[in-house]
Amino acid sequence: MNQDIKILVADDHPMLLKGLRNELVEQNYNVLEGAINGAQALDIISKELPDIAILDISMPLLNGFEVIAKIKEKGLDTKIIILTSYKEKGYIIKAKKLNISGYLLKDEPFYEIKKCIQTVLKGDTYFSKVFDEIVNNEISPELEKIKFLSPSERTIVRLIAQEKSSKEISEMLFISVRTVQKHRSNIISKLELSSDSDALSLWASQNKDLFLTM
Repeated sequence: MNQDIKILVADDHPMLLKGLRNELVEQNYNVLEGAINGAQALDIISKELPDIAILDISMPLLNGFEVIAKIKEKGLDTKIIILTSYKEKGYIIKAKKLNISGYLLKDEPFYEIKKCIQTVLKGDTYFSKVFDEIVNNEISPELEKIKFLSPSERTIVRLIAQEKSSKEISEMLFISVRTVQKHRSNIISKLELSSDSDALSLWASQNKDLFLTM
């Protein structure tokens, strides 16, 4: 029964918060008082232990990802659904890294939220179909390439993403600049990048969030 399901909604936009809470109440869910910032959301979740928390990413005091991380630290069982306007690759990767249960966009119809809630309550995950193309066409292919990199090569790519030069990397890893250059050459080959001097630096910068999943 829906009235046995306790749900928290957290969003710093009052109209969206009120509208979503009203929709959930009409579906007979046990909807808690809404939270308008991340700190308030974390406090309510810690005290009320809702079955599901629907969180925005961009909120004052604590953003959605910070709230999720603290929930994980506390060992709370509340399932998390992100409801946001962000659909960039980096956000999806962070969401998957945190093992959230659902990720939806704010411009989707309510029946998608309803379907997501029902799926999450069954113990499954539900990501908006918008993300299927991003995951299949952008994230998964790059992850497959990264798997071919050795631990040393992954470390070097992380440092390149931090805009470290070959000389700085050599000093940090206690290896010669020549060895760093050799690694860079191997990485470029494995990632199937062009031979342009800045190709690897650009790739590392654009895909640094992928390394959070490895």
